[in-house]
Amino acid sequence: MASASHANVFGESTLRATPAEQQAAAAASSTGAAAAAGGANVQELQLAGVVGFNGRVPHGLVLHPNDQHLIYPLGSTIVVRDLVNHTQTFLHRGGHDRAVSCLAISASGKWLASGQETHMGFNATCIIWNLETFEPVHRLQLHKGKVQDLAFSPNERFLATLGGRDDNKLVIWDVESGAAICGASAANETTNTVRFFNHSDSMLVTGGHYNLRVWAFDLANRKIRPADCQLGQLKRVIHSISIDESDEFMYCGTATGDLLQVSLGPNLFKASGPAKKPFQLGITCVMRTRKGNYVVGSGDGSIALIKKDGLTVVRRAQVNGAVTSLVLNAAGDHFFVGTDQCNQYLVNASTFELELRNTCHQGRIADIAFPQGFSELFATCGGPDIRVWNAKTRNELLRIQVPNLNCLCVAFMPDGKSIVSGWDDGKIRAFKPQSGALLYCISDAHLGGVTALACTSDCRAIVSGGEGGQVRVWSIERSVQRMLASMKEHKGRVNCIRINGSDSECVSASADGSCIVWSLQRFVRVTCLFASTQFRSIVYHPDESQLVTTGTDRKLTFWDVADGNPIRILDGSLHHSLNTLAVSADGERFVTGGGDKVVKVFAYDEGVLGARGVGHSGEISQVVIAPDQRTLVSIGDEGAIFIWHFPHFAVDDQGNVVSPRAGAGEEYGQGYDDEEQLAPSFRSGASFGSPQQQQVPSQRTAKASPHQYEEKSNGQSARSTASAASAAAAASSQRRTPGGAAASSRRF
Repeated sequence: MASASHANVFGESTLRATPAEQQAAAAASSTGAAAAAGGANVQELQLAGVVGFNGRVPHGLVLHPNDQHLIYPLGSTIVVRDLVNHTQTFLHRGGHDRAVSCLAISASGKWLASGQETHMGFNATCIIWNLETFEPVHRLQLHKGKVQDLAFSPNERFLATLGGRDDNKLVIWDVESGAAICGASAANETTNTVRFFNHSDSMLVTGGHYNLRVWAFDLANRKIRPADCQLGQLKRVIHSISIDESDEFMYCGTATGDLLQVSLGPNLFKASGPAKKPFQLGITCVMRTRKGNYVVGSGDGSIALIKKDGLTVVRRAQVNGAVTSLVLNAAGDHFFVGTDQCNQYLVNASTFELELRNTCHQGRIADIAFPQGFSELFATCGGPDIRVWNAKTRNELLRIQVPNLNCLCVAFMPDGKSIVSGWDDGKIRAFKPQSGALLYCISDAHLGGVTALACTSDCRAIVSGGEGGQVRVWSIERSVQRMLASMKEHKGRVNCIRINGSDSECVSASADGSCIVWSLQRFVRVTCLFASTQFRSIVYHPDESQLVTTGTDRKLTFWDVADGNPIRILDGSLHHSLNTLAVSADGERFVTGGGDKVVKVFAYDEGVLGARGVGHSGEISQVVIAPDQRTLVSIGDEGAIFIWHFPHFAVDDQGNVVSPRAGAGEEYGQGYDDEEQLAPSFRSGASFGSPQQQQVPSQRTAKASPHQYEEKSNGQSARSTASAASAAAAASSQRRTPGGAAASSRRF
């Protein structure tokens, strides 16, 4: 990969990172390698698939010119989704270490440019990717804080990058060499967008807060010269710009909800519209159609077709969430819409008929759970939603909504006949996995919210933890649910509860720095573990001879179940807390995740870091291993769901990782193994208009209020898949007996 030239295009003394920045970057890069690892050849986890779309990125939804690949950001990863073959490829090797903030694709589709957002004062990297090899070609580093927008010139020779609010500089780069040619301050006020003319590499426009400029790029003298557009008495904040085919006019979407028509010759304002009723919450996107008219998207979710003559509205449609992206296909008969609610729609350009093509959580995902013994689907909860996903196709099968509440935890009953969830109104709610209908509701289960749940293997009891520190046991029967015991020794929030294989004991981890092992027969404390931390997660080893905990002290602590004494302590992270733990069924591997945004897989006996996965841009809130041990799934604060191939590696006597191989994942998507196969399709010019591709994912939605529940269906029923989950979970409901005497023979 070539390095970008740090030419002094602004006339400043230096634009390189300060020693403090370099030291901080070095510390951040070393955070992912745990101090306890000590081994060489740490492997990179391979992505099998992702669920999610960062719809809050302006113009973040990009359609490749071949009409076959849809490109969009998800955290620090860029997803390339094949619309025909239903596969995914990921651009994150050698890529961004922070959330992607903008995307732009060249006219031929060979180059993709992406920018990121970082902390104030630090370099915000822009990367040019080769979409034929899926490899980064250049890393461009001149902007500070954030890269706001990007634009390729028509013949792909130059790339224009625009810095964010704290930078606000416009830089022109040479695409082939990655060198900065020239740059200038974009305006006195914040600038939001940049666009090249359609037929000129030397002319471009920028718009933002009370500024609209046309720039002339002088390659020979390495200068860019601005000319302000004359808008008269109008004062506008420009969000989006589209230029007509002949480069005669540009059309600007504004925060006040009107579309401005500006002549590019004399740079004079010509007209604005709609005249009587502007769009609420402003025009956020503008897209030119094949007939020369314009489609605009607004902050209230409106999509409208506006005629270029008179700027009158011809047709309207409504989507869920503010429109952030509009992208037209090559034929001009359909276009994609992206919203800040993380939804993707396909719209017929003639009739404005909508199809929901992709959806995901729009905020933090709190919890995730697999049915016992069944790996083909999993459930997630976040905000007011519980969603059930197909793990192979990554389609949403079921959505359960309780408006104005937040779901804090979710679990499947071992027999697969119900989904149990805890909510911030203090209630435990159980739903049918086929339809999402309410089965029962336990009111006033905990004051302040139900924060942790676990189900016994006989499906006759639930153990719950609350915000106030109580641990309660509930008897679950067909017609009545009653509390068997309430145990109150924790002084803080209960973050995690685990039940042993014989249902005789459970352990709770709390933010007060204690973990308590409880007897589920006498409902008294058996053992108590103390540490100077806020415990976030705790797990039993499969032979139940040991417990592993983690929390805000960044430590991985191994405890003896019999006497409650610590056996071994490892550094799980250097600078960030650890939020989650999961142990494989054979007890040979365990997985962690936390504030460093890295998924880490350790060898249990050796305590050596064997594999790590980078892709999240927010804290990892939960990690689970699929029952078939072939994949692991991580969720984060940014709303992303990452499905990783589970690694299989060995550790030699010196503590080095040897003979790694990716988990068998051919059924879960192609990932990196299929890059060479996918690359030729970028040059094939295939169309996405086939009936196979335009199918809407099977989805049933159950919307509910805290007091009344009703089921609503959208598309085909997911009953067959959920029933299969129930049958598989019931068939595997028998739990393995703890290891007994063999438990004491574990090696460290």
